[in-house]
Amino acid sequence: MSATSTTGGTTTWRNWAGNVTATPRRVVTPASVDELADAVRRAAEDGLTAKAVGTGHSFTAAAATEGVLIRPERLTAIRRIDADAGTVTVEAGLPLHRLNRALHAAGLSLTNMGDIMEQTVAGATSTGTHGTGRASGSLSAQVTALELVTADGSVLTCSASRNADVFAAARLGLGALGVVASLTFAVEPAFLLTAREEPMPFARVTEEFGQLVADNEHFEFYWFPHTGNCNTKRNNRSAGPAAPLPALRGWLDDELLSNGVFQAACALGKAVPAAIPGIARLSSRALSARTYTDTAYKVFTSPRRVRFVEMEYAVPREAAVPALRELKAMVERSDLRISFPVEVRVAPADDITLSTASGRDSAYIAVHMYRGSRYQEYFTAVERIMTAHEGRPHWGKLHTRDAAYLAGVYPRFGEFTALRDRLDPARVFGNDYLRRILGD
Repeated sequence: MSATSTTGGTTTWRNWAGNVTATPRRVVTPASVDELADAVRRAAEDGLTAKAVGTGHSFTAAAATEGVLIRPERLTAIRRIDADAGTVTVEAGLPLHRLNRALHAAGLSLTNMGDIMEQTVAGATSTGTHGTGRASGSLSAQVTALELVTADGSVLTCSASRNADVFAAARLGLGALGVVASLTFAVEPAFLLTAREEPMPFARVTEEFGQLVADNEHFEFYWFPHTGNCNTKRNNRSAGPAAPLPALRGWLDDELLSNGVFQAACALGKAVPAAIPGIARLSSRALSARTYTDTAYKVFTSPRRVRFVEMEYAVPREAAVPALRELKAMVERSDLRISFPVEVRVAPADDITLSTASGRDSAYIAVHMYRGSRYQEYFTAVERIMTAHEGRPHWGKLHTRDAAYLAGVYPRFGEFTALRDRLDPARVFGNDYLRRILGD
């Protein structure tokens, strides 16, 4: 049996933000690991590249190909939930929202999450999706084993004790080492989080940043450009009882204000940029303080319906406040008009070869622009600040860095490229993005 496929180069794939498109020679939808391996093997025999694509939430062209596009929507099985071992094994195309619901039904949970859950598990881990955590890291850092289909169609089972060198890199492999077929995550008994959200002045947040991180399991904040205002969020484990937001309050804050009204405000700002500072002042005061306790994944994640493009850099934790102050000063002395808040999160050091937190406690500074807006001047100025602090770009978000720069901020960069040379010497999994960031 072979994977379902379409041919002819007439299917155009677009990412979520609409800023990346690709027209592959053929599209395949394997339903098993054997079919996935066969699709990769056939691509190599035909002299075509092969790339797997999830839900397209990356802003880079990491998954773009003119060869064989592998869609994993039939690779979505939950193979095993093992409460005793504290693991769950799932296929690559399973969306995070389905994983979360299945774990919750089994009385289990991931330790940490990013702020959306629409991505596939393989897409999220392969690009370094993360949330915020004093001691708990990215989704990739929660992976304990994986299956990887390599360029010759072989299937490698990888863990800390088996193909350990591949495991160290492929947990966040950028699609450069092979196609992930399945992942095993560490899980724990389900838990509640109490979220405390409140406005706070920029000066106070930056002065107390280190203490706020130290005092909370999960701390993040948003600064609204053109204002001195921030909104903070502190998530900590709770013994309960659950006290979720009332349905009306949740709808007003998370749907009407954070999505519906914000969408209208962004559209107005795009049409009339001079209105943006005033809109920002209103937006920064629109959400009042609130506290609620709910299932962990429901607290970690939020609906994101307003489409945008994004750049995010990881800097050493101690550089977060200086970099953010420089960013604020840059915006204030420029003619830029920024309608989206700047998001700041943290992560502990991990041991993944090309993780943005590899070997160092990190802070993440993310900037956004409404889809269709001119973002280049803003992102270029932000990137200049972040690279001056040895920033590492999020692999799935816009940046202009190349292999020469990245080799200088990743001590294990050569380890990853040597492994790529061994596993994919013919660059079956190559594309223009990987050529730029990894070299050829």
